[in-house]
Formats: sequence, structure tokens, C-alpha cells
Amino acid sequence: MDHVTDFNYFNTLLVHSVGSNIGPIAPTIVPSAAYGYIDAQEAEGIFAAEINKPLYARVGNPTNAKLENIIAQMEGGIGAIATSSGMGAIAMVCTALLSVEDEILCIGGFFGGTYSLVNETLARFGVRHTRCDVNDFAHIQKVLQRGIQLVMFESVGNPSLSLPDVQKIIDLCNQYHTIVMIDNTATPLLLRPLTMGADIVVHSSTKNISGHSAALGGIAVFRALREDNEKLLHEKYKAIHKIVKKMGKKALIPICKKRAIRDYGMTANAFGSFMTMIGLETLSLRVQRVNQSVEKVALLLNEKLPKTVSVNHPCLPSSPDYARYQSDFSDGCGPLLTLNCGTKKKAFALLNHLKMVIQTANIGDNRTLALHMTSTIYSDFDEKACQFLGVDEGLIRVSIGLEDPESIAEDFLQAATHI
Repeated sequence: MDHVTDFNYFNTLLVHSVGSNIGPIAPTIVPSAAYGYIDAQEAEGIFAAEINKPLYARVGNPTNAKLENIIAQMEGGIGAIATSSGMGAIAMVCTALLSVEDEILCIGGFFGGTYSLVNETLARFGVRHTRCDVNDFAHIQKVLQRGIQLVMFESVGNPSLSLPDVQKIIDLCNQYHTIVMIDNTATPLLLRPLTMGADIVVHSSTKNISGHSAALGGIAVFRALREDNEKLLHEKYKAIHKIVKKMGKKALIPICKKRAIRDYGMTANAFGSFMTMIGLETLSLRVQRVNQSVEKVALLLNEKLPKTVSVNHPCLPSSPDYARYQSDFSDGCGPLLTLNCGTKKKAFALLNHLKMVIQTANIGDNRTLALHMTSTIYSDFDEKACQFLGVDEGLIRVSIGLEDPESIAEDFLQAATHI
């Protein structure tokens, strides 16, 4: 995969897309939950999606629309839907597209919330799933051949840091007419799956996109439907054929709004979208800075930490994903690295002696964050699930921020002397 990010392009795009050159140069907030219609005819047209004006804030808000347009352009999509959280975006797509007896293929390790959604919540409603390693292409092809409805994977495993062959998986999904959704939370700008042939990209915009931990949010971005060989017209998606035929190339958006947002209400709020756009202005600069720092910190810690603490990041030659990192992730793979202290006791000792790094359940922040996995996000998971997800009792997930990378490394090194 030949992919190099044009950060100069995104620096200009994001700064000048968020605000305006005339009038208020900052993005504006429209907090109203309801909107007045000129007359009954306009109301009818708005509800029929024939007039593009706000209907009701649960299904559309001008501030949300501004954010959606920017991120759709950033990802190379035809449109987007902002949601109340990253999990809201994933849940929206799944509930809009899937029915009882449908099946999801989950490839690679997953964030705990996504795993719980698939393994527990969707299962209660009769949606089946299977899962496999990122490199188990024999299994992937076998499952696709039997006609499943959705493939999901993360651009970078959180917290496993496993790197998938993104292009190969997308190509297989397209070969077998299967919708593929990629969680791109860890790699905004670094990877643009829609331009590679994916159908849907989701983000927890709470993370890298915002950067400041002041706005909970999510977003799903959609490709344009193709008139020729359109996979959504396959028999296995017959429940949405009516919308696809009526709405054309933008059909994935009304499918999600009519079959999820309208009824479940996982909509973003205007103030959250405003705050997300404030962070979005600096995304390109932050992505460059953080991805340079992650490598420096990983290399320093790998060299200087006691051998009882292992460092995992694909930039390290010891990583099983080192070759793929070099070939497919030339600009980096996001803010994460992990430390494995071997036991929960040692992990707690290291964490509790950190002076600068913040212990919290978030990633992609401007500040460096750390968290013990099995006692927090994965505390409800059994040993088998944790093993599949690449989580064990000594694991600490670290999200590198904007601080000086040597200062970050020094904080971990001094903390490690206490274990």
C-alpha cells in the first residue's frame, strides 16, 4: 500500500474549513432542538428528504452538518453522520444494516466497547458473529464466501497494536459483495480507507480528532454508491434495497438515519460538534507531532526500561508487524504503545509513580495518558476473550501526547524504578 499523507494540504483544508472568512470566523453553534417550517408544503418536503433543511435536531443539526461536511471531505467520503460517541457511530451502522440471523466478521483485536457490543448486545438481538486474526486470510475468505453481511476491523488494534493488511481485506470484501466498516480512530489522516475502497469509516471523535477531551462524540463517514456493480443491491441486503434505489449514491446516509438515528437517537449535540471542530483545526499538526514522538518514546523505553518491562510498538524490529509498519504506515499508526510489566502488581506500581502522565480511560489526547487494561476496560472479560484481544494482567496502554518525548520517556523510566 503506497500511502503518504499530504500534511500541507490538510493543514490548510482543516484550518479554513472549520471557520469562515466573512462574518464570524469561528464555527457557529445552532443549539435549537426544533426548527420552524415556512408552510405545510415545506414541512412535507423536509420529511420526504426532498428539501435539504433541518427537520428536528435528533436527525440533523446545522452545527453537526458543518462537522460532517469537513470530516467527509477529509476522509474522501460523500457524507457523514455525527453521533453522540464513537460507540454510537458503530452501533448506528450495525443496527441500520443488520437484522436477526445476519452475521458480522470481526477481524483482529478490538476496543473493549466494540467487542461487548458485538459479543453481548447485538447477540441478544440475534446478530451472529465470528472473529479471527488479522492475517488469517483463509478464514476471512471462507466466511465471506458464505454470504455474511458486515466486516469490521480497526485500522490499528486497540490495545493490541496489530496492523491489518487494510487493502487486502477491503479487496476481499468487495470481491464478495460485503460491506466493510473500518474504525479509523487511531489513524485520522494517516489512513483514508474510503479512498481504498471501504464502505464506511467510523471515528470516536472524542480521541484524536478533538484532542482536548472536552467533547464526547463520534462520526461515521460513507462512500458514494456506484451505479454499476453496486454491492448494496445484493440479495443479502434486500431489506435496504428500497432506500438504495430511491436515494442513489448517498443512500448509506438515509439508511442510517431512517433505520437507526431516527429510532435510537444516538445523535451528536451542537455544542459537542462545535468543540470537536475547535480541535479539528489543529489535527494535522497534532498527528505529525504525536506520530514522531511515539517512535522516539518507544525506542527510548525499549532501550532503557528494565527487561522485566516489555515495550510493544510496530516501529520496533521485535514487533511482528514491523514490516507492515514500514511498508503501509510510513507516517505512523497513531498515538498508542503498550508496556507489559508481567503482573498487575508491577503495573500498578509503575502507574502510581508516574508524575506527568495522566491515568485515564481515553486515547488521542493532547496529554500523555496511561491505563491498566484488565482492571478497567477489560475487567468484565474472561481470560479467553482477553487472550484474543491481546490483553493480559501486566498490560498498560499508553497514548502519547504533545509533551516533549524525552520528558515522557523519563517519566516512565523513573516510575519503573519502583517496581
